[in-house]
Amino acid sequence: MSLQSGLDAFQQGRYQEAVQLLEQFCRNAVDYDSPDYLTANMWLMKSYQGAGEIEKATILCQKLMVSENPQVRSWAEKARQSLPQTPANHASAMEKAGRAASAGVKLAMKGVGGSLALASGVTMTLLFGMVFALGLSLVFILGSDNPLQGLAIAISISLVFNLAAFFLSPFLMDLTQRWLYQTRWVELADVEILSPETARVIQQVCQQKKLKTPRLGIINDQNPTAFTYGSLPNSARLIVSQGLFTYLDDDEIATVYAHELGHIVHWDFAVMTVASTLVQICYLIYSTANRLGRRGGDSKIKDAMQTASLIAYIFYIVGTYLLLYLSRTREYFADHFAAETTGNPNALSRALVKIAYGILEEGSRTQEPSRLIEGTRALGIYDPKAAASTGTAYRIASDPQKIGRVFLWDMFNPWGWWMELNSTHPLTGKRVRALSTYAEQLGLPTEFDMGRVMGEGKNLNKSKLYGNFFLDVVLYGAETIGFFAGLAIGLILWSSSPNSGLILGAPFIGLGIGILIKAFVMFPDYKQAPATDILTLMSDPYASPLRGQPAKLEGQLIGRGDAGYKFGSDLKIQDSSGMLYLHYASRFGPIGNFLFGMKRVNSLIGEQVGAVGWFRRGVAPWMDLIQFVSENGTVVNSYHRFWSFILGGGAIILGLALTILTSGS
Repeated sequence: MSLQSGLDAFQQGRYQEAVQLLEQFCRNAVDYDSPDYLTANMWLMKSYQGAGEIEKATILCQKLMVSENPQVRSWAEKARQSLPQTPANHASAMEKAGRAASAGVKLAMKGVGGSLALASGVTMTLLFGMVFALGLSLVFILGSDNPLQGLAIAISISLVFNLAAFFLSPFLMDLTQRWLYQTRWVELADVEILSPETARVIQQVCQQKKLKTPRLGIINDQNPTAFTYGSLPNSARLIVSQGLFTYLDDDEIATVYAHELGHIVHWDFAVMTVASTLVQICYLIYSTANRLGRRGGDSKIKDAMQTASLIAYIFYIVGTYLLLYLSRTREYFADHFAAETTGNPNALSRALVKIAYGILEEGSRTQEPSRLIEGTRALGIYDPKAAASTGTAYRIASDPQKIGRVFLWDMFNPWGWWMELNSTHPLTGKRVRALSTYAEQLGLPTEFDMGRVMGEGKNLNKSKLYGNFFLDVVLYGAETIGFFAGLAIGLILWSSSPNSGLILGAPFIGLGIGILIKAFVMFPDYKQAPATDILTLMSDPYASPLRGQPAKLEGQLIGRGDAGYKFGSDLKIQDSSGMLYLHYASRFGPIGNFLFGMKRVNSLIGEQVGAVGWFRRGVAPWMDLIQFVSENGTVVNSYHRFWSFILGGGAIILGLALTILTSGS
């Protein structure tokens, strides 16, 4: 797509066409510093303005105002004067809930997030105990003749590893940040120019807690995020992206910084640094013992190494989940600290939702997800995988109730609880609910009507919620259950009739039946799939990651869905209400997916399509694609059920064949 065609469309007043052409040119760009790319962005901003998309024009203008090119910065500063100061008819224009008259009021957490001290203490004690026990066992296995000397060596190993990780990891992180994201270090005065309230909050917290001002950094990336790391509170680093200042207002930015300062005050980054190191030591011991156990030599040493390897791997899995629990707990307490420090829990609620919106908006402008967002997922204030649902609601949420309905799944669907176990962050709905209780304690109206959400949740069909969940959990193992059920039936029949061939055939018949049952639940009939939009799908509190919901969508393909994979076959579709990932499946399996991603995806991006598929809801919602038809008549078919039916039917046929061939023999 040529730049000139977009410029011609703008000059002729065809603003919507210009937007499409210029957006596609920018998505396909390789060099983001090239004159053509900068020119395209400048005229795209004007095209947004001409098409009445004022907020998009404002956001893009703000991005250009921080360009490294001085001519572009000067142009953007002049262009900003022609934009309205308050965008109309959009979520950013909704009326804000208020804040407390004074900050520092103590707020009860009412059981939110548990106990940070207990979570940290238990996690660190267990993890240290695991590493100590493993180190001790390895020392004894290697044949120490002096138990006391072996004990001292094991303790020394644990301490050296932990101390090295504690003090060296921040410097290694500095190098990584500089290399990967070109972090620039700034002074408090620089932050004050961008957000005056933030500077006041930093000064206030550091003075009250007797801390040195953290080393402040800014990454020139428009995806909004913030994170902190370090070893000691007085040597902490607090990093944010430029996108935070683009998408958030002054008071919202201040609450994000306060949240990160909460991590510093609570020593969260230090605890997480050590805990992460201990988990990695468990994995290191597992891999080392496993490798030594496969070598030849003394059989007793070999058996002992294999045993140590198994124990280390179990400790690694347990440690990982302890680490995730600790990570979620610290997020709740950092939110609480921000609410108390600023007296403005509503601003942090808005910030979380607008960060999700910003991640979604930036994702719509590029074909591949941000390296920054993917690389700092565990560190950041927000889990980008959860951005699709919350950001979708905010996109059109002039009525905050629309955002609240998206939170129903977070709050009440048991799949939400299950999937949160594998997440570093609590689900957004739970964080917003906690912040709403702080606003209520301060006598403030809440930003989002979580009371209504909780009321709606109480009226949900609990038997449907939990019945579907437990049935889905069983169905996830349908193939295994079918195989062993068939094996049991075969053994029973064989015991009564030794000539029965079912002893060999029944397990495969059971396996095939299990595959087909699961396929029919995952991929139900779609011929009567209703036309809907993305927000409506994400507002369904009963949605499941297994039980597919047939749906038809109209929208534009805006990029690839695979993080950082240039030949990815998955796509992103965007309609007026939000963005959703489309999961493609070729009838030729992984090879077909690769060829589709390599040869066809680029030509499809930017097309308006009608898509049919099965919607699923997890932390990141998606749709398993059945078919889409583009505006120029291109038809793309996807074959998610194909291999299920082939494998299921093949297993049944194999089982029947074995039964017939072996019966009576």
